[in-house]
Amino acid sequence: MKRYSDPYVVGMGIGLVLLAAYGIAGRGLGASGGFATVVATGMAAVEGSETVAASPATAAYLTNGLASPLHDWLVLELLGVVTGGFVSAWLARRTMVSIERGAGVSRWQRLIVSVAGGVLMGLGAKLARGCTSGQALTGGALLATGSWTFIATCFASGYVLSPLARRLWR
Repeated sequence: MKRYSDPYVVGMGIGLVLLAAYGIAGRGLGASGGFATVVATGMAAVEGSETVAASPATAAYLTNGLASPLHDWLVLELLGVVTGGFVSAWLARRTMVSIERGAGVSRWQRLIVSVAGGVLMGLGAKLARGCTSGQALTGGALLATGSWTFIATCFASGYVLSPLARRLWR
């Protein structure tokens, strides 16, 4: 089994990436806005609108009238995250296809719970008008009180729910 990266080194790297994002793009990090841009652009393409802003199926604030989702900073960021994640896995020789799960959990149970968790996170991000990465990383870096409350709540929830998750992996 290959070792994972040192979390302190990776944390410093994320901080430097966040600082670079502010310096280069003038924006923080996040993910849900990129997905919203891709979906809004896709909806405009399906209904035949020439620009996303002209589409009644999409809100103009999602894309600022961009003709291509590749003109959005957050979409490019997401592409970089996927590329960087693959390169990191490849360098650590962790690119095999597998479903990690506990002995008492079937593959289908693991997949269903994973998809359900992803859907809940997506709905939560939509309701909160932002994702956990934007809230914790960007909001935390800006010292926003709500973001620090969110971070503390996430850690407390994880601590309380970890015995349940631990049982599923045995």
